[in-house]
Amino acid sequence: QYQQPMQQPQPQQQRPSYLPPQSQTPVGMASLTQQMGGMSMAHPQQQPGMQSPPLGAQKQQQRTRRAYAAASPVQNAAPMGATGYPPMNSGAQQQGYPPAPGAPISGPQTFVPGAQAPAPLPAPGSPYGRSPGGTAMMQNPGQAHYQQQQPPQQMGQQAPYEPPKPRIDPSQLPSPIAVHTRDQEVYTSEPYSTANKTYVPIVSTEYTAVDEGNSNPRFVRLTMNNIPKTAELLKSSHLPMGMIVQPLADLAPSEDPVKLIDFGEEGPIRCLRCKTYINPHMVFINGGKSFVCNMCRHENDVPDDYFCNLDMMGRRLDREMRPELRNGTVEFVATKDFITRAPTPASFVFAIDVTWNAVQSGMVAQAAAALKSALYSGSGLPVGTKVGIITFDRSAHFYSLSPLLDQAQMMVVPDIQDMFVPIHEGFVVDPLESQHIIEPLLDALPTMFAKNHTAEPVLGAVVQAAHEALRARGGKLFVFQTALPTFGPGSLKQRDDAKLHNTDKEKVLYEPQDSFYRDWAIKLVEEGISCSLYLFPAAYMDTATLSQLSTVTGGELYSYPAFEGGRDGQRLVADLRADVNRTYGSSAVLRIRTSDGLRVDEHYGNLFMRNHVDVELAGVTSDTAIGALLQHDGKLDENQDVYFQAALLYTTSDGQRRIRVHNLAIPCTTLIGNLFKFSDVDTSMNLVAKVAVTEALTTPLRSIREKLTDQCVQIHTAYRRNCATHNSPAQLILSESYKLSPLYTLSLLKSPAIRSGADVPVDQRIYHMCLLRQFSVRKSLDYLYPTIAPLHALSDAEGATDEATGKFVLPALVRASYPMLDPAGAYLLASGGSLVLWLGRQVSSSFVQDVLGVSSLEAVDINAHELPELSTALSQKVRAIAERLVPARAGYANVQIARQGMDRAEVPFALMLVEDRNNDNMSYVDFLCAIHRQIQIETRPKENRQEQPKWSYNS
Repeated sequence: QYQQPMQQPQPQQQRPSYLPPQSQTPVGMASLTQQMGGMSMAHPQQQPGMQSPPLGAQKQQQRTRRAYAAASPVQNAAPMGATGYPPMNSGAQQQGYPPAPGAPISGPQTFVPGAQAPAPLPAPGSPYGRSPGGTAMMQNPGQAHYQQQQPPQQMGQQAPYEPPKPRIDPSQLPSPIAVHTRDQEVYTSEPYSTANKTYVPIVSTEYTAVDEGNSNPRFVRLTMNNIPKTAELLKSSHLPMGMIVQPLADLAPSEDPVKLIDFGEEGPIRCLRCKTYINPHMVFINGGKSFVCNMCRHENDVPDDYFCNLDMMGRRLDREMRPELRNGTVEFVATKDFITRAPTPASFVFAIDVTWNAVQSGMVAQAAAALKSALYSGSGLPVGTKVGIITFDRSAHFYSLSPLLDQAQMMVVPDIQDMFVPIHEGFVVDPLESQHIIEPLLDALPTMFAKNHTAEPVLGAVVQAAHEALRARGGKLFVFQTALPTFGPGSLKQRDDAKLHNTDKEKVLYEPQDSFYRDWAIKLVEEGISCSLYLFPAAYMDTATLSQLSTVTGGELYSYPAFEGGRDGQRLVADLRADVNRTYGSSAVLRIRTSDGLRVDEHYGNLFMRNHVDVELAGVTSDTAIGALLQHDGKLDENQDVYFQAALLYTTSDGQRRIRVHNLAIPCTTLIGNLFKFSDVDTSMNLVAKVAVTEALTTPLRSIREKLTDQCVQIHTAYRRNCATHNSPAQLILSESYKLSPLYTLSLLKSPAIRSGADVPVDQRIYHMCLLRQFSVRKSLDYLYPTIAPLHALSDAEGATDEATGKFVLPALVRASYPMLDPAGAYLLASGGSLVLWLGRQVSSSFVQDVLGVSSLEAVDINAHELPELSTALSQKVRAIAERLVPARAGYANVQIARQGMDRAEVPFALMLVEDRNNDNMSYVDFLCAIHRQIQIETRPKENRQEQPKWSYNS
């Protein structure tokens, strides 16, 4: 048996002097690794705070819920080496590494030292309590007692929460930071060739892709880069098989732009049977006179004007001169067959709520300033885009912005029951030609409505007006809304019921109150009009109903609860600027084609579908991400690649009709080990989250949480059964490519979209569900695991651009756990658009002076939401790091300051540390032990355990 070395004492700087208050959790949940005393899996007691509490034996026979109990690990843990394995002693190989000879080879594995799960002895008193003096007795003989170390208290303040030191060293658990750092090192100096069909860079890696027949991973990512031959093989792995398509994703500056090809009036070459577009994977035969479709294997004739002779290898002689035969992603000019109406440049209409609530909160002033910044600073709007402005309260106000006028002219439509647009010329204009009209209007808006006492916004009428104004041209509607619309068309009622919160009946609040907004959203889709909602809730707004405008039309949802101009104004400016400046297309249709033997089972995202194959997107941007769950409808040929083609028909912002085509060729396998070896956990979790929030509309969240946990268990159980059978059952062995799935699953369980607790407002829960539905893979990764950068010990190279490589150098990132933070340090945390500056209680006064311009920690102004621009080198480095951590919002440096043990802002900061016990859920250590215990139960012989139904994406 492997003899583990003594655990090194925790460095003094890693011991926190204060731990912030956590969510209210019943006493006895201090650490699941120390609560196993006296627990019998046959007669478990319910554990407060667990997402899937064990049931009594009698209930367990009647129900199919799983029992997840925390495993009790060994006392000491071996330090991890650079490869993920504990270091070897000189001269002798440690037992347990690697697996015994004869074990199945399935790629790298991660062994989690200390994650063994022997049954512990009962602890005196409560079955979940610790023994007196904070000592826990291990059942294994010869193991020393574990003595709880108490963190020191300072300034006479009693820490409200003191977690016991776990017996597994958290620093040895799989970490996203280590995984991403290792992957970045691979592509720092070498480009990524898309001809490599199995390994793709991690989504957070900065890389340069060279298109050599397969699409750039920025456009299409698969959950697995080996496709199982049969449905039975896929089902046995319990892995999700699907893809995330981001058809207009931005490329890196160092990458070649997508090639545009014009085939003239005849249009691009296509397969006559399945309509697949010509691509590098089609095979030319008969001397170049025919080609075989890579999707359906149908033999097609080559048009005379496209004929070319073949070389000795059967390739066309002009292959290098034709991008459609060389590149995985190309764009074709659409012919008249794809044009139902004359394409026109995009038009953006901005509808601003000017009711009393909007004016008093400062939203009107900030929205006007944000719109002015978006139109006339930075890169500006996409080429050819026109703009129009509407304001509304109980009536709708339209503005003529014609460049021939001296100032804007406002026309009011009070009859909202018969809405129309009173301006025919000058409502949507070129923003540059009418800049002398638009800028004074935006500056005057706050003053114009400063004395407005109307409190009822007529949102439904505004949607009808935008439909009327844009129906002949398509475009996008931006709505700024502060209150529940209770007047006019589409008026809603207050229906929030606290009694339903955190119950199985809460899902009725996730459904639209009526069909008005969905019906009009479908009408917007028909005209190629998308809608983005900017909500500023001070009370219940029924986001579930209003969000239909964005989810059906391919728009996005933004929320600013309890909006304050000084605190949230910069974020609004950055959000709107990013929204309007990015690549945009309208009237889009996406279709995903696959090889015979596969089919697309479901689509997920902000979309509308009239049939089961065509995804209609009224608007599509560079951030639009559509998920697709794949299923077998036959057997594949393991000797041939499996092919995918995603084709997007859309109108560009300058009015050009295009077809963008993405192609992939992926190997087929009969080995379950290859499925795990070539899986992409980041893409998988994005798809899992999209599926979960979609099912949450009809399934209780309790069941969703159980399914997520059960799926994580089943995946790792399948890996253990099929790829690591020769390892000791007491060892937790994880697939190298999927080792972060327990952490990401736990983070998803802690998200406001999924987690339990009546303290999550319904509107905020729906908002986070919408985020997970619309997020790309990169954004979902940032959402699930925060980025924490230390600022107190920056080297000369960190916080600046390396002149040799041209890349920005970040300091070594820190794991999302409070004990990892140095009380004498300072850290920037970025998560889902939030940016928090955490200052340790013992941070040096020189750091505070150089970065914040004050002499002491006590003098820091926590209401200042911007980092001051100081002349010190450290200030410039910190500001550069802050902007780097939120790359989607260039120039966004609005931060929330949280001082250790001094500010209430530290509580939400601590809740974002997903590796700790918070948000009514376990810590990372405890969750991993619980997963291990359940894996052990699953791998027992069937006669020794009760068979229960399994849940799978592929069932």
